[in-house]
Amino acid sequence: MAAGISLHGVTKRFGANEVIKALDLDIRPGEFMVLVGPSGCGKSTLLNLIAGLETVSAGHIEIGGARVDDVPPRDRDIAMVFQSYALYPTKTVRENITFGMQTRHIPKREQDAAVHEFSTLLQIHPYLERKPGQLSGGQRQRVAMGRALVRKPEVFLFDEPLSNLDAKLRIEMRTEIKKLHQRLGKTVVYVTHDQIEAMTLATRIAVMDNGQIRQIDEPATIYDDPGDLFVAGFMGSPPMNMVPGRLRRAAGLAVEVADPAAGPLRFPLPARIAERVQAADGHEVVLGLRPESIFMAGTELPGPDRFLFERPVEVVEPTGPDTMIVFAIGDTEMIARVRPEDARPSGTPFRFEVDMSKAKLFDAGTELRL
Repeated sequence: MAAGISLHGVTKRFGANEVIKALDLDIRPGEFMVLVGPSGCGKSTLLNLIAGLETVSAGHIEIGGARVDDVPPRDRDIAMVFQSYALYPTKTVRENITFGMQTRHIPKREQDAAVHEFSTLLQIHPYLERKPGQLSGGQRQRVAMGRALVRKPEVFLFDEPLSNLDAKLRIEMRTEIKKLHQRLGKTVVYVTHDQIEAMTLATRIAVMDNGQIRQIDEPATIYDDPGDLFVAGFMGSPPMNMVPGRLRRAAGLAVEVADPAAGPLRFPLPARIAERVQAADGHEVVLGLRPESIFMAGTELPGPDRFLFERPVEVVEPTGPDTMIVFAIGDTEMIARVRPEDARPSGTPFRFEVDMSKAKLFDAGTELRL
């Protein structure tokens, strides 16, 4: 049975620098929790606190309902997979996998059974007698995972395990890790700065910034209903377009965006947003529009909350299945995701259509969702 993890008011200081700030977090038994955020936000430090590689400055941590603040890492029933693989270069794959079992004096028969089970599962059985230097990056990461799996812990901790791999291998290993979680049902805490990894792997995502959790929720909710500007801007590739403007209440609620070159634009807000916004006329806001909600006019089925405008194309970025069109409204650079056949050369006027039913509205002062 998998173990849950609870952090209560956990704080970590390095000298006067407070890296983790009175953080509360409940990780359910068997879930795949992803800690995501920019470099330096504290996510790896938080993982090290759970692992016992760092000690808490305040608060406490529970694993499986038991406090582990003073429990050494080897006794926390966890296994950790690092970015650097951390394999012994002079030992074979088999010896790397069984090293921890040997130090715990596990019988040879159990070691062999575990090696066979997990080397087959991870597709590294043909490489058991090779040294790490004879393996590819993806194979070495599988060995590191095998070493963690043979311990059969209640909790797996992953610290950016795929960041050293190329794009194709990252996708393959992402799939393998997800399959492993589905098969084993153990609790996983996974650190990454890659939003795609977070979205594809997580049961829930905790978005971190400056030692705190900005929002914790299921991936679809984090993407579709970000709680503030930071989460909205961090999650998504390309990121959400952020357009500063002012509320205007004449003939329905709209966001007026200044554009000295072409004149102001008024983006009409759908009724579901207008009904809950209490801010006064002229209040400064930020309008959030995902690139996929901006497309070439007339290429999508008509809807009730559409807004059309024209701007010249500044940059065209083909990505294969989609093409990114970069354009500007005033001083704000924006990105639209269009079909490749709808792209136009730079400098060409382009008629854009926005699905305002997908719009997000934020207070410019507090940066919170309205």
